[in-house]
Amino acid sequence: MPTDTKRQAVTELAELLRSSSAMAVADYRGLKVSDMQSVRRTLRDHGVELTIAKNRLLKIAADEAERPELKPLLSGPTALATIDGDEAAMAKALTDAFRPFSRIGITIRGGMLGSTAIDASQLTRLATLPSRDVLLSKIAGGMAAPMTSMAGVLAANIRNLVGVLSAVADKKRETEIAA
Repeated sequence: MPTDTKRQAVTELAELLRSSSAMAVADYRGLKVSDMQSVRRTLRDHGVELTIAKNRLLKIAADEAERPELKPLLSGPTALATIDGDEAAMAKALTDAFRPFSRIGITIRGGMLGSTAIDASQLTRLATLPSRDVLLSKIAGGMAAPMTSMAGVLAANIRNLVGVLSAVADKKRETEIAA
């Protein structure tokens, strides 16, 4: 018989899953409480929320939030990292937070981007991407480069014409002075 506390926990988890743009599931087996606090602090600084919940409650919440792709990742001790925002920032923060504990077997199982399930290798690749701002500036630079080049080509013709006319004027002045 589910208790009111468990119903409330499932409701909160379902809302967390619905409101998250990205999430990752990690195995936290072997972490001490002080280590887990350090991981949480690091993630919180990057806007990532780390939730520990029973897998059964998470599975029920995943069904309620219409995120059934998450259910196969829920086995063993499960830490759920969520963010509502930059997905790459979450992957980077999670990778950085768990890096010191990789020697004791802390692993990232996988996650979701929007409603698409991704595995651990895809999350790792996402963590190596440049930030959103860097990617946007590269796109803007790529779009501006042809226009800048074209403006340079068009200005070169006018600049060359002005240079030739100036040289002709100088030459004419020299011939007038000599005569």
